[in-house]
Amino acid sequence: MLIVADENIPLLDAFFGDMGEIRRVSGRTMCPEDVRDADVLLVRSVTRVNRALLEGSKVRFVGTTTIGTDHIDLDWLEKSGIGFSAAPGCNANSVVEYVLAVLSLYAERCVVSDWSRFTVGIVGVGNVGSELAEKLLRLGFSVKLCDPPRAEREPDGGDTFVGLDEVLTCDIVSLHTPLTRDTEHPTFHMIGERELAALTSEQLLINAGRGEVIDGTALSKRLDQENAPLVALDVWEHEPRIDPELVDKVWLATPHIAGYSLEGKVQGTEMIYQAISKYLGFPVRKQAGQFLPEPALSKVLFTSAADEHAAIRIALRACYDPRQDDARLRKAMKVPADERGSAFDQLRRDYPIRRECSSLKVQLKGTSKSLQDSFRAIGFKLKI
Repeated sequence: MLIVADENIPLLDAFFGDMGEIRRVSGRTMCPEDVRDADVLLVRSVTRVNRALLEGSKVRFVGTTTIGTDHIDLDWLEKSGIGFSAAPGCNANSVVEYVLAVLSLYAERCVVSDWSRFTVGIVGVGNVGSELAEKLLRLGFSVKLCDPPRAEREPDGGDTFVGLDEVLTCDIVSLHTPLTRDTEHPTFHMIGERELAALTSEQLLINAGRGEVIDGTALSKRLDQENAPLVALDVWEHEPRIDPELVDKVWLATPHIAGYSLEGKVQGTEMIYQAISKYLGFPVRKQAGQFLPEPALSKVLFTSAADEHAAIRIALRACYDPRQDDARLRKAMKVPADERGSAFDQLRRDYPIRRECSSLKVQLKGTSKSLQDSFRAIGFKLKI
């Protein structure tokens, strides 16, 4: 069996080496010739999987190690009898921790010690949005949720969901929708000129979902105007050839890596391994945990002298500080225009190992119960 896989999928040999031959190719430039003789195709979000890629090939199963499926022509796969599986939720926690790190930086910028005083509006309450809401509520934040499709499916939800206009009044607005166009509630350019005009300099807009959910041209114009909001973007229109001028204008700019924790990437591989095993009738013998290495930083200690909010900030940034990725992206955009797409992709391909909060053991001596609860809510391992 020949498995053609995006070269950036981790642990290919560990999970699939005993299933057949593995051929690694570039996901961004994958073409019909690359997949013609493949039995199984493994991709990420950078590869368009459709009739143009697969017609005439031997592929009988496609797996994407990502949450989203907007890069997959699901109808054509089904009509062609090709098996398919995604990895919903695989890196949800990674994205949530990215947002928490951004919120921590924002609180510091605003000289706010208690970050839970911010109201947070979450647009898109799927795997990521739901987990983010749960953690924020446990941390004491006031949260508003906007998800029209879910609101229609769950009419008994009562006041669970609000409209987009109400969410846009929150101190922080975080976008986590899929990219949809021909639906009752399309998300393509959902945040356009009107929505951006409603946001002020007292607000932060975060997009760690899909780049095209925000109208990039309208955003660039809004950021040139008075009273513009702060903006943190991890996803962009026209990736990998993103707009360097927009990078210059936003407060925080990262290269589509919110979900790039090692745990998130490995879990995505594991979920596709399980799906392929089931499809082929193979036993499932491997788990992601057996392949995770020891983290570079394994333990921190806080005593009763620690300030609660400072301790949370220190622990979060010990695991991840978005400013490092921001600096790398801004530097990458300084290269000649015809090299920027490759530079963007290289930042993702060569992304350093980033571990989730669960990899860090937090030892607490004489600290308050509220601090203990906060660390648990975020996902740290505690030793008291």
